[in-house]
Amino acid sequence: MRARYGLPLKVTAGITAAGAAGLIYSAGFEARSFRLRRVTVPVLPPGMRPLRVLQVSDIHMVGGQRKKQRWLRSLAGLRPDFVINTGDNLSDPEGVPEVLDALGPLMEFPGAYVFGSNDYYGPKLRNPARYLFEKARGAYGLNGNAPAVGVVHNPWEDLRDGFDAAGWLNLTNTRGALKIEGMEIAFTGLDDPHIKRDRYARVAGGPASGADFSMGIVHAPYLRALDAFTADGYPLVLAGHTHGGQLCIPFYGALVTNCDLDTDRVKGLSTHEAGGHRSYLHVSAGCGANRYTPVRFACPPEVTLLTLTPRPSENRISPTAAGPLK
Repeated sequence: MRARYGLPLKVTAGITAAGAAGLIYSAGFEARSFRLRRVTVPVLPPGMRPLRVLQVSDIHMVGGQRKKQRWLRSLAGLRPDFVINTGDNLSDPEGVPEVLDALGPLMEFPGAYVFGSNDYYGPKLRNPARYLFEKARGAYGLNGNAPAVGVVHNPWEDLRDGFDAAGWLNLTNTRGALKIEGMEIAFTGLDDPHIKRDRYARVAGGPASGADFSMGIVHAPYLRALDAFTADGYPLVLAGHTHGGQLCIPFYGALVTNCDLDTDRVKGLSTHEAGGHRSYLHVSAGCGANRYTPVRFACPPEVTLLTLTPRPSENRISPTAAGPLK
């Protein structure tokens, strides 16, 4: 007996069962299989002691996600030198108290943050297949679009106030600095390019003079932001937003990035070139997902502990080391 389109019923049933099993795995196991990834970046000035930076991104907190909250609280045991939060903490307008509670132990450490579009606006139910065609359309989610009628405005001000009260630096289109054991670490941050809130002209001019080290922070790694940071001479840029592709193909990788960054750099450490300079770029795959698409496949949720170490001396720059192009 055959089903529609000439497929045997057993084959149709098998495809259906495989799809159901994949969905159960993606939503029930992998999306809750939290990982800590460790990366070493040779980017500090010679002679500077290594720095341990914990990057947290794309939490997308929804009420009741107890395992995620416990895991985030446990990360304080890593005792980083400082924490960088690259945005999209929320996927629920009621999620602010749970985000602040989950990050509470980490807020005992110095830190800085930028927001993503989901901190400002609640997600809407959309067809996830549309992201598979984003490159052909030349469109990337909300980029450049005003929020539609009916979109929930998240209480981002409460989130901001909680981070600020803990002493974390708000890097929304501005600069800031932290003192770490006598060293000055300077930051330049942008609001989210995904909804065109980035204003690089306000912070242009390159790394802060007198700082021991400077880095750029942004939520979505759009090329215009990466080009600006790199051309201005920032040796390291941290970003999130991509979810690492979220639904990846084993042994192939991500299909989309939800921005204009290429899929080869959808997550992890890479380099970026612009204006005669080369920067290191680290894109976090994040530890959550939109509440309407709470699945991950071949891309488990993660937080990254970056160990920044001294770069090679200026007369021995390797082809992949960050710095001025020779």
